[in-house]
Amino acid sequence: MGSEKRSVEFLRFLAVVGTSAVLVWFGNGLTPWWPLIWFAPFPVLLYSLRSSWKLTACAGFLAWLFGSVNMEPLFQAQDMPFLNWLANFGSLALLFAAGALLFRALVLRGAVWSGTAALPALWVSVDWLRYWLTPHGTSADLAYTQLRFLPFLQLASLTGPWGMTFLLLWVPAGAAAFLFLHRREWHRARQVAWLVSGVLLAVLAFGAVRLLTTGQRTSVIVGLVASDAAGKAEVAAAGADATSLITAYAEQAKILAQHGAMVIVMPEKIAAVGDRDQATDDVIFQRAADVAQVTIVAGELHISPGKDRIRKYNRAEAYAPHRTVASYDKEHMLPPFESQLTPGTEKLSLELENTTLGVAICKDMDFTSMSCSYGQMGVGLMLVPAWDFNLDRIWHGHMAIMRGVEGGFSMARAARDGYLTVSDDRGRVLAETRSNSATFATLIAEVPVGHEPTLFQAWGNWFAWFAVGVLSFVLIRAGLLFVPFSARRWTGYWAE
Repeated sequence: MGSEKRSVEFLRFLAVVGTSAVLVWFGNGLTPWWPLIWFAPFPVLLYSLRSSWKLTACAGFLAWLFGSVNMEPLFQAQDMPFLNWLANFGSLALLFAAGALLFRALVLRGAVWSGTAALPALWVSVDWLRYWLTPHGTSADLAYTQLRFLPFLQLASLTGPWGMTFLLLWVPAGAAAFLFLHRREWHRARQVAWLVSGVLLAVLAFGAVRLLTTGQRTSVIVGLVASDAAGKAEVAAAGADATSLITAYAEQAKILAQHGAMVIVMPEKIAAVGDRDQATDDVIFQRAADVAQVTIVAGELHISPGKDRIRKYNRAEAYAPHRTVASYDKEHMLPPFESQLTPGTEKLSLELENTTLGVAICKDMDFTSMSCSYGQMGVGLMLVPAWDFNLDRIWHGHMAIMRGVEGGFSMARAARDGYLTVSDDRGRVLAETRSNSATFATLIAEVPVGHEPTLFQAWGNWFAWFAVGVLSFVLIRAGLLFVPFSARRWTGYWAE
């Protein structure tokens, strides 16, 4: 009899781990199907309320780890060892297991509201810590799974990715608590259902209304061009090779201008340019900008000999008709590939008729500081040279879309080994094509421009700090539940 019971328990454990892992696999990762991540935590959270803490910890860890194996090919593409993947996603699996344990401990002891907030508050707080301590910004945030769920995406204009992630985990936690309580404490279960569903419906209603309105009253025709022909790991060498490729890009810019493009964006690091070659290569793009009356933003690897060492910059050069060349140096580098480059410290904005244009490069757009800074500058359109890894053309290539929703501006992003993408300030992809669709892949699209202020632009990462506050309360609440009753009787203030 005991053996049969253990077999049933083991099968239930496998079912929970397998179900959550499949939901994480398809709901998160390189090509996420957005509805599934809403359900991914639910099996483990419900299971935690009917099982031991040891099985809960194992189920949570294994489900998230196995579900994240779909990201391992990206680490291979970046020539990173398996242990690197294990460290990254093993830590997320531990985080999920810890959140499930905290949820279990609180709900089973009657602290339902604290319990439902435990996992989302813990997850967002750790995300916020990782934002400051690692070079990868928000790149691991669950909110990016929801880029196609446009009504929900509008929440980013208020809270950034932090509020989206909180709600993604709070809803399944509330559902698990409801199912656990509905036969035990119907009154409390009903309260949980009303509050969680009410908040979710309010968020979606806000998003639906925002999608029907816009503050972008004018439009600009944008052209994007990229070539993957140089090879995935190559930058055209300084000198003749660089001049030849830059000339070819300039010719493509003229063609796009003939089709009406007013602004043209090219990828990052299309060629290596030394100080001695800078004048020659600048002339090529500047002449194209002057003749075609078009603004060109092109990425280069700039090499500048110094007194102590050679300095290298991931730079975007902006060529406006009959104006001095303006430069922007990438601020956030991708290790280890760019660890030897010197990061920039200054933002760059350009004026085009009645529109302010902003410039950033690839990984810069993984950081919410960019949407806040450029939003406060009143930018209506961001121009982003980029370079992806093919496999991450959706996962990483589309992260920049959220910055537009947060900061109130449209986006034109041209990536090698990725997509040429144009999106508006609501996160709608207006036009897109693969960079390997032709020797020189091109895209031309009319994009609405004009800055619309957002709460996130004004208040920044306020919701991340709110999550830290909630987590602090939850941890205090949990601590009080485990002290002896004689001590707890003096803590009625914390009772729910």
